[in-house]
Amino acid sequence: MESLQTIFTALSEEDRYALLRYGSYLLNSAREGDAAVVAINKVEPQPISRPEEERVVAAIRRLAETYPMLNHDHLFRQSADLMSAHLVSGRAAVEVIDELEEIFLHHYHRYLGE
Repeated sequence: MESLQTIFTALSEEDRYALLRYGSYLLNSAREGDAAVVAINKVEPQPISRPEEERVVAAIRRLAETYPMLNHDHLFRQSADLMSAHLVSGRAAVEVIDELEEIFLHHYHRYLGE
């Protein structure tokens, strides 16, 4: 198995950031299970402006970077369903991206309520 450092240096800057976010997520998940952790600070979104013409995959990446505090497992399942509707059923990318933004925002509001 390759070392984490070897993998990290082989990745693009964008993928390195994604790997760091995922590592932070895993670390926070482990800490949440620890009884010594009393309070978890809520993280604010990191807004990234939406380009005029954006592909669905790029929108998913943008939203994941905007909302790094969310559990992306459930979001990515929903995102995959919408991507499939776009690719297979021909649903317009703009509509799919609008719905993705609503889904991520909804999950963020749930996160704030936890």
